[in-house]
Amino acid sequence: MGPLKGLRIIEIAGLGAAPYAGMMLADMGADVIRVERIPPPPALPDVLGRNRRSIALDLKLPQAVETLLRLLDGADGLIEGFRPGVMERLGCGPETCLQRNPALVYGRMTGWGQEGPLSSAAGHDLNYVALSGALHGIGQRGGKPVPPLNLIGDFGGGLLLAYGMASAFFERTRSGQGQVVDAAMLDAAASFMAMFCGFLRMGFFEEAPGASMLAGAAPFYDTYETADGGFVSVAAIEPEFYALLLDKLGLQSDAYLAHGFKGTTALTETSGWPEMKAQLAEIFRSRTRAQWCELLEGTDACFAPVLTLSEAGSHPHNAARQTFADVAGVIQNMPAPRFSRAIADRPSPAPVPGADTVSVLLEAGLSMSEIGKLAASAAIAEVADAGTGGDSDTGKNSS
Repeated sequence: MGPLKGLRIIEIAGLGAAPYAGMMLADMGADVIRVERIPPPPALPDVLGRNRRSIALDLKLPQAVETLLRLLDGADGLIEGFRPGVMERLGCGPETCLQRNPALVYGRMTGWGQEGPLSSAAGHDLNYVALSGALHGIGQRGGKPVPPLNLIGDFGGGLLLAYGMASAFFERTRSGQGQVVDAAMLDAAASFMAMFCGFLRMGFFEEAPGASMLAGAAPFYDTYETADGGFVSVAAIEPEFYALLLDKLGLQSDAYLAHGFKGTTALTETSGWPEMKAQLAEIFRSRTRAQWCELLEGTDACFAPVLTLSEAGSHPHNAARQTFADVAGVIQNMPAPRFSRAIADRPSPAPVPGADTVSVLLEAGLSMSEIGKLAASAAIAEVADAGTGGDSDTGKNSS
């Protein structure tokens, strides 16, 4: 049932990073109850929303806020992704919640963080990655920085929040106390740059798009187009792996080996890299992607085809490990990491928004009479009321 079985977490529905944190915790067995706005959004094949139960509350109404607080009285954690101050204005900020439930782990997901000059400004993944120093090196040499999807900030931030909350749950076993976890996408992107901070100090990192070895400047660490318009990746950094790659490509002379990685002196031996890259590009265009896979895949040449997301699930290695699987008609990633004993369940699809409102409230100790009054006041919604709606505060600072 997963290593986090027994934890209950209330997640205020949002976009990107916060639901990714909820997915990671739910994948590991936590009972994550997602609180949707009213009217609830339409049901979609939302992979980030899997493994949840769902209720619908109108947090602009005091009756709904009090209902949320009652849920939090019996919860282990909360996930929210509003701009700083929004939860406080709603009446369910950390001080209020921790007074009622001192053991609560209050997880906050923002782009810029809870304080600082930019904390209240709108932003998205690209902005946070840009400010961290990570974006500047991503792109083609001589070109402009290129958006790396929204992986580094959004989902790095969600992973940071899940890690932070798991850490706080563990600390609570010693102290008995909850606390606030401030996870910022900016901080996540900055943490990914730790190795490069060291490289920069050693003079081993050139600050320009595509200029460093790991950004595509090196001939042995890049992608190449194939005869059929596909692409392959090579990452033969170590000398023995690079020598094998050259051997497989029919390039065996010492002159070619001289273009390889020479430890911390590599940046002084890069003058031949552009010429070598041009030669490798010509060679890789001589065969199809499948032909290169037949020759190089599974060897120590550090090779892999560049797959589309649609192709990835059927690759033999991913299939053998069940890295992807079909859940209710949607091919998606399976829970990770993997455990030898506390094995996570196969994911269940995202619920219809608001589908579990009554059952969750009954479980929290509310009577049917109380639930009826909440429904009459429009503080909660039945599934039959599901439609579309919006909240000007939700998600602006979290994706």
